[in-house]
Amino acid sequence: MMNFLVKTIANAAALAVAIWLLEDITLTGDNTGKKTLTLILVALVFGVVNFLVKPVVKLLTLPLFILTLGLFTLIVNALMLLLTSWLAEKLDLTFHVEGFWTAVLGGLIISVVSWAMNLVLPDGKD
Repeated sequence: MMNFLVKTIANAAALAVAIWLLEDITLTGDNTGKKTLTLILVALVFGVVNFLVKPVVKLLTLPLFILTLGLFTLIVNALMLLLTSWLAEKLDLTFHVEGFWTAVLGGLIISVVSWAMNLVLPDGKD
């Protein structure tokens, strides 16, 4: 349970940094409380997408991972971010990613920030 909470917080922080840095990734709301709740819900959706969909996509595109020496990960991360944006729209969450190249850059930012956050935050395995 602690690991799930840490990963959700790391995802929320990473999404917040991407939203802050890229103007084509947007999160709107009436006030800070609503934006924070939306950000946490989007982080949960992003976590579920990465847990359920990403392994299947990585398995199906394994030859591309080998051929590109792992650089195809950037494309998969972008697709997961676009899928999260689409699901957020369906769930009536005010999160949107505009365009594939924005998603590639956003996925890169999210990967780096999530990695750093997971280093800093406790994972409950001690």
